[in-house]
Amino acid sequence: MQEIPVYVFTGFMDSGKTSLIQETLFENDFGGGNKTLIICCEDGEKEYDAEKLKTINAQVTMLEEQDAFNEEVLNQLNLEFLPEQVFIEYNGTWDVATLLETKLPKGWIIVQSLATVDATTFEMYLNNMRQMIMEQLFKADVVIFNRCDDNTPKGKFRRAVKAQNRPAQIVYERADGSVDEGADEELPFDINQEVIELSDADYALWYMDAMDDPKKYEGKKIKFLALVYNPEKKMKKGMFVPGRFAMTCCVEDVQFIGFKAKYANSEEIKHKSWIELTAEVRVEFAKEYRGKGPVLYPISIEPAEKPEDELVYFS
Repeated sequence: MQEIPVYVFTGFMDSGKTSLIQETLFENDFGGGNKTLIICCEDGEKEYDAEKLKTINAQVTMLEEQDAFNEEVLNQLNLEFLPEQVFIEYNGTWDVATLLETKLPKGWIIVQSLATVDATTFEMYLNNMRQMIMEQLFKADVVIFNRCDDNTPKGKFRRAVKAQNRPAQIVYERADGSVDEGADEELPFDINQEVIELSDADYALWYMDAMDDPKKYEGKKIKFLALVYNPEKKMKKGMFVPGRFAMTCCVEDVQFIGFKAKYANSEEIKHKSWIELTAEVRVEFAKEYRGKGPVLYPISIEPAEKPEDELVYFS
């Protein structure tokens, strides 16, 4: 059976999904004339021009209720339109679980998921509706921040996304449609120090940066307050994991984030103890990382007091 590629577009209403789909189809000549079905799940500010779509062998159909996004309806659409490629513009207020759990027609294969974000309103949504907006982004392959300008806090936005969706590619687009390739915000610590000393506020940011670009820290010395993961019979001799519990979105999303550490006397480091760790970072293959990543080699380990706030944060 011929595979039918499916492209999924998520994001809040008026975040630019319709514009992105039309740019892809009309300006980039995506699909080369293949019969395209656009399943639109919301009425946004921008509308599709049915007559113009016909010129590129594309059609649009509306699904106005979340209950209509189901296996039976999608199969009916497949038989009715016989598409060669499918674009799904998902409603930004619908439960993303419906999208992820609905069985697609035979042959339909999701090949890419893109999320659009209005950079001018994202910070407001983070402060007031964080869980709802992040749900739209956490499975996207590409997250596109549009309507960016010189004041857009790109580093903060990147950290918010990466805390939930580490593999996502992030693109910043200016109001004129050009891609903003300027650097993200600088890190709040100096990586050129002889020993990089991390505050509690820095740890989660450093964790993300080190996991994204471990080579940056090859041979660097790092110092931070750590909670030890070293349960008996679960860790190999000579290893333990120093880290912290981090909150990404809400209390339900608290997770332990730490690094593999190699230390000959690891059995002396008690599970759930607090330590002040100074270590050298080396980039090595580790099955825990499913590839190469930062491995810590302790230089000094000192007992430490539990902090008043045991959590660290990504923003």
